[in-house]
Amino acid sequence: MTGFATWAVDPHTEWTRTRLQVLLLGTVVVVLLLIGGGAWSVLSLLRPDPADPATTATTAAGTPAQAGTAEDRLANQPLPQAPLENAQPGPLSTGTTGTLRIPTPSAIGPANVSTGFPHTPEGALAQLIAIDQTALSSASVQNAQAVITSWSEPGGPTAHTWSGVRAVATLLSAAGLPADAAGDLAVTVEPAMGFIKGTVGADFVVPCVDLVISTHQAGTTERIAAADCQRMVWDGDRWVIGPGDEPAPAPSLWPGTQASFDAGYRWLEAAP
Repeated sequence: MTGFATWAVDPHTEWTRTRLQVLLLGTVVVVLLLIGGGAWSVLSLLRPDPADPATTATTAAGTPAQAGTAEDRLANQPLPQAPLENAQPGPLSTGTTGTLRIPTPSAIGPANVSTGFPHTPEGALAQLIAIDQTALSSASVQNAQAVITSWSEPGGPTAHTWSGVRAVATLLSAAGLPADAAGDLAVTVEPAMGFIKGTVGADFVVPCVDLVISTHQAGTTERIAAADCQRMVWDGDRWVIGPGDEPAPAPSLWPGTQASFDAGYRWLEAAP
């Protein structure tokens, strides 16, 4: 993780629109590592070569990775980034993009995370969405830690290292709230767009989701887009976050803007 920034927040100061926006932006940039500076180019979504699915890693940019295992090459392949302002609400495009049909859950798993998704790349994306939603919307460090403990394999993110736990902790710290702030700060997490960065065989997928994170406090609501990519592995009966460092971040882009279309994001649609 790159360097941390901190904000001095007085819990007795009135919660203002500007303060909440700074908090949201800082949380996304520093804690989730979801937004980066610099120019980005158009991505095209390419699937792995079906002739050799067990050994070929294909990225959303269509560029073969160069070093390490196939899983590491796929996860570490950089994705173009976008300026911070592109994560904020902006002008919507009249253009079009594709759609990803996301399966619905069939059960509730450990830590109250929805599960029962199929053994497909779209199933891996759906499981990642369920993990992120449960952890981030809990507004509780302990709940976020319980989520990753239940949904990460050995060698993967832990209760102390996962970016989702750090996001919740920093959000609550900046708001002057305790580790379990249920009822004091409401956080909603809505999946809007996504893509499959690539696969290695049938059991390893790097899905990416573009979320809209909203915070609600003192009658004020603020929203920002935040993207998340994870190494998802099939452990025999469910998708979990696999071992290794968290993947290179995807650009966080306000859903429906031309930038989100150009980046290769697709609308998410619940499968019937």
